[in-house]
Amino acid sequence: MTQKKATQKTTKRAGAIALPLTAALALALALGAATPVPALALALSPAGAQAPSAGDTRISTAFTLPGAKVYPEGIAADPRTHTVYVGSYADGTVYRARPGRSEAEVFLPPGTDGRRTANGLRVDARGRLWVTDSTTGVAVYDTTTGSRLAHFEVAAGTSARFVNDLTLTPDGTAYLTDSSRGVIYRVTPRQLAAGSGVLTEAYDLTPALRPRPAGSFSLNGITSDRAGRYLLTVDMTAGDLYRIDLRTGAVRRVALTGGDLKAADGLDLAPDGTLRVAHNATNTLTRWQVGADGTRARLTRTITDPSLQIPTTLARVPGRTLVVRSQFDKGGPMDPGAGTGGAGTPTTFTVASVRGL
Repeated sequence: MTQKKATQKTTKRAGAIALPLTAALALALALGAATPVPALALALSPAGAQAPSAGDTRISTAFTLPGAKVYPEGIAADPRTHTVYVGSYADGTVYRARPGRSEAEVFLPPGTDGRRTANGLRVDARGRLWVTDSTTGVAVYDTTTGSRLAHFEVAAGTSARFVNDLTLTPDGTAYLTDSSRGVIYRVTPRQLAAGSGVLTEAYDLTPALRPRPAGSFSLNGITSDRAGRYLLTVDMTAGDLYRIDLRTGAVRRVALTGGDLKAADGLDLAPDGTLRVAHNATNTLTRWQVGADGTRARLTRTITDPSLQIPTTLARVPGRTLVVRSQFDKGGPMDPGAGTGGAGTPTTFTVASVRGL
């Protein structure tokens, strides 16, 4: 999920995170970034990235999202029904795109259950939809009725927080990143059955992370291997990938060859070890081959295209990759001039279909 800057609207909605987001914006401006980006999601292409090859890459529109200021971020595909869900960072709306439809529909209206944002989304093995709210925690919904089945929140009194992305392991456990605190939360099946509670801090990656300027974010996207052996999460500021061993709790930096993961947002790890990554600020998608034990990853493909419109997250479906076009730089959380003309007015919000990644 994307590391956010605080616009006026965001500041009013999420007071607990307003200060670090504002500091992040000031930092990006001080660094002289051509386009201000979320707290050190520096507008740099991955080191050693390959030149894009248009010959075997096709980018088109999978479906549109209704609304003038959607600013979508998270995406999840239900493999059982082939339904796709997309979340709005602007107001927490969750959209549903049914198979074969060219336009999504509203599934969960803005503000449902007090939800302010919809960042990370996942559909679990039982068809339940998990939705993170960066300001509070995570909620779980019935995809048939839309009713909330469970919710978990960051402990009261925790000032700086930004619950971002999540992944689900084979045993049904959910792991969530906190971009502000550098920790990973956990929700177990037993906790899910209880229906509510405080998010448990499972892993603190702060000692392992490279030093970062005050107010900047670190952990963003997170994914897990099919066997449930480890988690992979990205520090989008430093461009590092971390492996967390789910048996021992050991944390190590993954050895990257051919590039880095600066400005990396969404991650998707396939069973064959292919890791696909969305780099938001650079309009870039990368593909990596992860080693069998998850300790190494080699860059195998890079696609950079302005038509990606600040890609935040992605979901692999048969034959293609669905990529969220956030347009965060057009009056959204990556546009410091939002409300005053800024970098421009967004076009219709869409989700891209990418073949060849």
